[in-house]
Amino acid sequence: MLDPLTGRLEAANRAFDAVFPGESGDRQAVHTVYGGAQIFKADTAAKMGRAALRQLETYAPNFAVFAKVFEFAGSAALPAAAAVAGIEKSLAAGETDSVPGGNATRLAWTVYNRVLEKLLREPVEDFRIDFEDGFGNRPDDEEDAQAERTAGEVIRGMEAGSLPPFIGIRIKALSAETQARAVRTLDIFVTTLANGTGGRLPDNFVVTLPKVTIPEQVTALVELFELLEGRTGLAEGALQLELMVETPQSLVTAAGEMALPGLVAAARGRCVAAHFGVYDFTASTNITAAYQSMTHAICDFARHMMKASLAGTAVRLSDGATNIMPLAPHKAPEGGDLTPGQIEENRLAVHGAWKLGFDHITHSLQNGFYQGWDLHPAQLPMRYAALYKFFLDGWDQSSRRLRAFIDKAAQASLLGNVFDDAATGQALLNYFLRGLSCGAISEAEIEAAGLSLEDIKTRSFKAIMERRQS
Repeated sequence: MLDPLTGRLEAANRAFDAVFPGESGDRQAVHTVYGGAQIFKADTAAKMGRAALRQLETYAPNFAVFAKVFEFAGSAALPAAAAVAGIEKSLAAGETDSVPGGNATRLAWTVYNRVLEKLLREPVEDFRIDFEDGFGNRPDDEEDAQAERTAGEVIRGMEAGSLPPFIGIRIKALSAETQARAVRTLDIFVTTLANGTGGRLPDNFVVTLPKVTIPEQVTALVELFELLEGRTGLAEGALQLELMVETPQSLVTAAGEMALPGLVAAARGRCVAAHFGVYDFTASTNITAAYQSMTHAICDFARHMMKASLAGTAVRLSDGATNIMPLAPHKAPEGGDLTPGQIEENRLAVHGAWKLGFDHITHSLQNGFYQGWDLHPAQLPMRYAALYKFFLDGWDQSSRRLRAFIDKAAQASLLGNVFDDAATGQALLNYFLRGLSCGAISEAEIEAAGLSLEDIKTRSFKAIMERRQS
């Protein structure tokens, strides 16, 4: 008697689960560096890392200066440069109990050294070869040549192992004005790449579609993917895309409905991410240039809409970029030196832009956006400073809460005045996973929190509890 009812319910639940499978367990990059196609080379990521290290060594030569720039808690009491070397030696030797400044000093030193290590090991996690804003409108023969050249550079990077873990290209919009150019660039790039690799793509390759307004633009890109895969020998479904949310129409349809679910559905399973474009979005909502900012209220509205639209799906979300670059206004003349006044102006300019970007990234993290854009290597130190402080600041509390969960085998637990349930347990696990993947947290620290590396590999709090109970 109840079979038809339960059958319909089971079918509806399966359909729901297909749309909302939960957050992907795959690694998500912490940023995407956008660079004009005309400057991309196979070793661009390594060059950016070296430039970022020079910037850090010039404007934050030790952990105390670094912490004061970003106004870490307790940073005002950190030692002057003369005393830093001795404290660093003690911290490196594990002699932490008698270090002046206590936890504030240890946090500043830890974050600083992990930023240094990251810039040496993997400075760029994701790079987008940009044929849109970063490239501009150029003659067709020039864009054709660059599409072919950059594909060749990607091939060389694959052979040399010099590409970042994630990479892709941004084409022009599929609006009436630029659709032909966008299609031609993608065709040249993908065909050249596939022909040069025997039908292989780099790991985590994606095509970014900017200024999306209607589902038909997404459908057209998917159909182009299918044509390219069939013609070049790429595996079916190999080409994936990410959407850029840069217009109100990418959030709300003309009928007043949420637009993003329809845009994702039009991608037929190929949409892996949605990126927020701060400045195009604020411009399209009539915000004047003086007030276009990462933290404008309308940007928070857009982020919340993105969250509400795509929560529970496997589509990753990314915030945009700070457009104030931490660059020195004065350059030393050939054969000469900067004046003391110019040196100070350079320091203030770089530190001010670093702090602005740090605050913007922290705002994104607090709103659940764990990825953002960077536009210049000088921004990389502030990116990792914000990330690592965010994760390490919450380390002690999150570790205690996670241990309480594990001790009670996924039963609801009460620690202090914070009540946790199993859903929060997964959120805590995600915190550790993201911190580990970006280099903020070490494997040893994960194990100290009560998780084994085998636990971490499951990426599922439920699976961890089932393993512990069995």
